[in-house]
Amino acid sequence: MSCDQTESVIKKIIREIGQECAAQGQTVSETLVAFMVKAVVLDPRNDFNVDQILTKTDVQNLIQLCIARLLDKTNPSLSTIKMQVYFDMNYANRAELLSEQHRVVEGRLAPVLRDITDSRPRVQEEMENVYRKIVSYVLLSSGLGSPTDIEVVREVTAALQSVFPQKEMITFVSLSKKTKEQQLKNLAMLVTGIRLYNKECRKGGSSIDDLPAILNEAILSATRTVDEGLNTCHTLAHQYTALLESMQGDQHRFTQLSSFKLKEALFNVRQYEALLCILLSDAITSAQEVEKTNGQFAATMEQLKNTVQNRVSIDTKEVFPLFVALSNLWAGFQDEILLLSFLTNMTNSLQQFSEIQSQLFPEEVLTSLLEGVTVKSDEERIRETMGTRVNVSDFKNQEWLFPETSDNFDQLLIQYHGFCAHAIGVKGLTLPG
Repeated sequence: MSCDQTESVIKKIIREIGQECAAQGQTVSETLVAFMVKAVVLDPRNDFNVDQILTKTDVQNLIQLCIARLLDKTNPSLSTIKMQVYFDMNYANRAELLSEQHRVVEGRLAPVLRDITDSRPRVQEEMENVYRKIVSYVLLSSGLGSPTDIEVVREVTAALQSVFPQKEMITFVSLSKKTKEQQLKNLAMLVTGIRLYNKECRKGGSSIDDLPAILNEAILSATRTVDEGLNTCHTLAHQYTALLESMQGDQHRFTQLSSFKLKEALFNVRQYEALLCILLSDAITSAQEVEKTNGQFAATMEQLKNTVQNRVSIDTKEVFPLFVALSNLWAGFQDEILLLSFLTNMTNSLQQFSEIQSQLFPEEVLTSLLEGVTVKSDEERIRETMGTRVNVSDFKNQEWLFPETSDNFDQLLIQYHGFCAHAIGVKGLTLPG
């Protein structure tokens, strides 16, 4: 079967699964169905041979298995797959997110910029009209205040006139389009820097939010929320693992408990934990960036104050770069606001995929089941097994790699987030190491 034929069959399978789920009142996205198809095919319990072409019977079996799993709202694995799909479709790292945001902002400013650079004013009234458009562009590009706020517009106009008086419009309109664009961007940064300096000196900037203070609070809130989620994950993971170990030791003790559902719940909570760790890492990076930018902003502001203080005449070559630096640093604060807002939304959205935990295993049920069961944390398990070496002869048909006997061991791809592959594959447990 050619690649095109295979792709056509897969699309048909996905479409049929989606239609059947919709017919039974459950709307599912093609992406979710595709993830489910992959999960079902790769699950060894379903006996699909990925190296062979699926027969008609295989296809029908695959479709029915996928439909059953997509409609089973009590199965934690469905929530896990939905969680993975959501994260895969919505998460972006810092570079990707900021690149997209800057592209969006440039897109919004493009019509205003084009309107200015394409203008060919000839009379005074037309010159004044273009100048007002420049004021709007400078204000919009800074993101500091609303263009409908008269006080803000006056403030921006005054700052712009101090570095670009209207009499310079005659020279400006004669420039090339590219040169105009560059000058407008420079003016936007200069005016932003001036407004930030005036705010520091309490001579304006009342509409400019105290981003450093807002960021400090946002970082605390974001990390607190993620930490709480991680603590819950750790508690549940340790409890589920202890229960599964107890069930393997005494299968008759927990007759009312499904080991399959418990394993699926464990994988769900570990997946949730892994994604929260990514978000926490991003939040920590944001905190570090804010701290660094805070220091640079304060130092630049102090340098600017010292340069301007008690000076009748000031060389623009001295102060203009400092205004631009302030503007760029403030843009860094604005970036972090965006990033933290994104992280907060991601954290809040992921919670829905872990709600099945409390539905399947309410706290009171877990407490009852855990009576007499020793619950160990990951750290305790690591300490207990520290220095213990695997006896290779105990495991048939398995290859074990050790740091001291494997070439380039530190370059090997470590999978499963550091959990023991043997424990996952054989016991269905996520044990550290």
